[in-house]
Amino acid sequence: MNNPSHVVILKEIAELLNEETELESMLEGALKKFLDGTDFHAGWVFFIEEDGRHSLIAHHHLPEALLEKDCYFMKAGGCWCVNRFKRGSLKKASNIIECKRIVEAVDRKRESTDGITHHATVPLQSGNERFGLLNVATPGRREFGHEELALLESVAFQIGSAIKRIQLTKKEQEIALMQERNRLARDLHDSVNQLLFSMTLTARGGAEMTEQKEVKETFHGLQSLAQEALTEMRALIWQLRPKGVEGGISEAVKGFGEILGLTVEVKVSGVLNLPARVEEAIFRITQEAMTNCKRHAGIDEIFIWIEAFEDRISLIIRDFGQGFYTDHLDRLPSIGISSMKERTRILNGTFHIQSAPGKGTQIQISLPY
Repeated sequence: MNNPSHVVILKEIAELLNEETELESMLEGALKKFLDGTDFHAGWVFFIEEDGRHSLIAHHHLPEALLEKDCYFMKAGGCWCVNRFKRGSLKKASNIIECKRIVEAVDRKRESTDGITHHATVPLQSGNERFGLLNVATPGRREFGHEELALLESVAFQIGSAIKRIQLTKKEQEIALMQERNRLARDLHDSVNQLLFSMTLTARGGAEMTEQKEVKETFHGLQSLAQEALTEMRALIWQLRPKGVEGGISEAVKGFGEILGLTVEVKVSGVLNLPARVEEAIFRITQEAMTNCKRHAGIDEIFIWIEAFEDRISLIIRDFGQGFYTDHLDRLPSIGISSMKERTRILNGTFHIQSAPGKGTQIQISLPY
């Protein structure tokens, strides 16, 4: 690669990749810089999971026909480059004879693709680890030359290395967070938890030692408050350092229910083979709902339904307790419900809550994966 402009492009992209710490903004920035500095006009990046499902993670200058319905034609179905990537037969930058996605977009929507009909594709990888595809296209171009494909491969190599670096950094951050949670859980168990337990025993002993009714009632009240605080503390410690998650969500939520004193009925439909971020979100959302149930519903039983579909997971959490007016949430927002909504929003899911006084509460969540 002797073209001086190509060296400049690679240098600028390398500088951008070294500065970025967030995956999506890194991909968007690198893609834009690459397209602005070359004769390529449009580009998009697919991430492809081990099970073969692909997601559109970044794009720039896509024609109107491919932007329709939130990039529907880019996200749905298979195509030549994705299928070859899945089979492991796509090893280097290659020309695509004709893009199935672009053809279908034109046939169904009858809208312009700005003269784009073909594209080049290259796998994104670092060593033996593969992440997805980088695709680029130019109006009126049916194929690209060896020098252009070589440049595309060089950029893909840079991006693949950056993806691996960001993933490793995220993993290190997750480990550090887990270690801090474990430390905090240990500190709470060794200090506050033990003090509350001692207070419970002391209050019980005080009640047994006195014959005065008012004093006995005071000790009983103190014992009840200490026991309630102890239950809350154990639940907090369990959330910081949950046990049983490795046995699946069902066992994990049942274990948390035991800490709270709730009877939990869990029904699971479909095969749960979830990404870690989705599994954790379901677990944390369920924890919040169960805690709210224990505090406000006035009952000791809760029902949970988890159903796995091909591209999404459905979670329903139901109790038949006191219920409440949901319009009050606009004036007096609940921290627990706000947390559940935020976890759902981060994963592009939908959140719906139904409740009324005397009719219990139902939370329904759908998460794509």
